[in-house]
Amino acid sequence: MYNDVCELRDFYYTTTLGRAAQKAMRDRLMTCWPSVKGLSVAGFGFAAPLLRPCLSEAARVITLMPGPQGVMHWPAEMANHSVLVDETNWPLATDSVDRLVMLHGVETSERPAALMEEAARVLKIGGKAVLVLPNRSGLWARRDGTPFSLGRPYSLGQAQTLCSEHGFQVDNHSAALFFPPRDRKSWLRWAMMLEGMGQRLSRRHAGGVLLVEATRIPDTPRPSGLAEREGKPLRILNPVPSPTVRPAWRAQRRDRRQDG
Repeated sequence: MYNDVCELRDFYYTTTLGRAAQKAMRDRLMTCWPSVKGLSVAGFGFAAPLLRPCLSEAARVITLMPGPQGVMHWPAEMANHSVLVDETNWPLATDSVDRLVMLHGVETSERPAALMEEAARVLKIGGKAVLVLPNRSGLWARRDGTPFSLGRPYSLGQAQTLCSEHGFQVDNHSAALFFPPRDRKSWLRWAMMLEGMGQRLSRRHAGGVLLVEATRIPDTPRPSGLAEREGKPLRILNPVPSPTVRPAWRAQRRDRRQDG
């Protein structure tokens, strides 16, 4: 079940808490990718708040918004860079994207495995993806009223397994949203200070979201189960070997012939 695009827009662009969350996550993303000059950048889910800095230097920027969520014109003051898509069938050519951000997409998808396969399809070999996922042990996934409370939160191990099973090699991970998810001015005055302290003290445990950076790697063929042979197969249908000891009745017949 996806968030509604209007609710996401209102949270990130009209609330103080949403703007603080937007800045905290975008700062971490820019640390992962200091420059995207000349690159093709895509975002899936509702990654628009994180991609604005890319508009000035990337060769192409596109936000892919899934059908159940809905789509909006983005950015508001410029030509549109967003498109409504099926979550597992993106209108992008294979090996056409250099950088991919996934925010509010993986945890709310009913088919995360198929979604990751589609992400691997459009990314170039060596291309980078950053998955922004609600932290299962963080406060934001437990607090109603934010977009991170909807869907399935992830632990770091689960996020790494999801990547490694679908064509990605995990390179790095970090966290963001170390300040409490409360839309109060008394808290938000200290939000960025708490964010800085959290970055120095913890990379994953206390943050509200996990940022997992992974590289698209070449597909490795897996051997078919039919080709695998058992080291010591059971010889159930093999013929019974001939006995080494003669039956008694044969020994008696041999003795009679010798006597005669």
